[in-house]
Amino acid sequence: MTTAEQVLGGHLERPAPVRAQTPRATAVPASLQDAVVTGLWRTGIVAAIAWLAFGALTLYWPNKEVGFNDWTFTTELGVAALVAGVLLLAVALLGTHAGAAGRRLRPAGQWLIAAPLLLALWELLTAKLGLLPPPFFAPPQSLIDVACEDWARLGLSTAHSLRLLAHGFVLGALVGFGTGVWIGWSRIAGYWVHPVLRFLGPVPASALLPLAFFFAPSSYAAAVFLVGLATFFPVAVLTWSGVASVNKSYYDVARTLGASEWFLVRRVAIPAALPQVFVGLFMGLGASFSVLVTAEMMGVKAGLGWYLQWAQGWAAYANMYAALLVMAVLCSGLITLLFTVRDRALSWQKGTVQW
Repeated sequence: MTTAEQVLGGHLERPAPVRAQTPRATAVPASLQDAVVTGLWRTGIVAAIAWLAFGALTLYWPNKEVGFNDWTFTTELGVAALVAGVLLLAVALLGTHAGAAGRRLRPAGQWLIAAPLLLALWELLTAKLGLLPPPFFAPPQSLIDVACEDWARLGLSTAHSLRLLAHGFVLGALVGFGTGVWIGWSRIAGYWVHPVLRFLGPVPASALLPLAFFFAPSSYAAAVFLVGLATFFPVAVLTWSGVASVNKSYYDVARTLGASEWFLVRRVAIPAALPQVFVGLFMGLGASFSVLVTAEMMGVKAGLGWYLQWAQGWAAYANMYAALLVMAVLCSGLITLLFTVRDRALSWQKGTVQW
């Protein structure tokens, strides 16, 4: 706006004063606020009291015997809870002098309170009051019993599941990545392959279980095919989406510098699509885990799915809970590992990609 246009009503409009922007106060979680305070760790003291109370409840409240159940390892569970409470109390009282142990435990302070409370509720409803009837519901100490008595079979099943998951996931991810790059780059593949992928991709891999076991040479090959198929679809779709959404100006700049088609695919399209590729890998990992259990229940002679079916047949529900816990830890560990790989592979994009 010019000076003449600013003269309105016989006076010159003055621009509005610019107010100094002050940084807004951001809400900090209580656990983090507690972590920076010197002296006692108050959340840790509460957590220590919770663990000590859980240990006392487990030791001194007698179990309610129902039928043939005499829950073993009750004393061991109570002693372990008391030891955990004492160690937490020591870390909490030391405060900033606790060193690395204190720094690592403080962010999980609220979980350290919730865990013994949930375990105490579980113990009360099963072993102490018998409100959840055995053998369908087992107390926490039954998991210790399974770990001590059946660790060999459970460990072997975990190793077989890891091998099957690795073969199927890697195969499905590689084929899905190649298919996604091909569809996103080639117009011919986009015309012919993309509609087929959209039509057959949403079909659950477990729905093809009878066909897989009929055409595959072995039950293990059929299970690998189903796990790979569950991984293939999300990886292929998100890789195609990432390649297709690359800014065309990147290609134009590279072509003016004499880049070949192969260089454009390898050094421009694929690096730009990697964030979406990793999203597809995360989705494929979750889908492959669900198909893994189904495939192992239908014909594979070892694995966590087989272990679940075996435990259900013998009404060993504590073994089922132990296998489910192992599966949850395994899936969480693999997701954490994939996050680490993503952070390493995409470290050069952290300035432009929102994590």
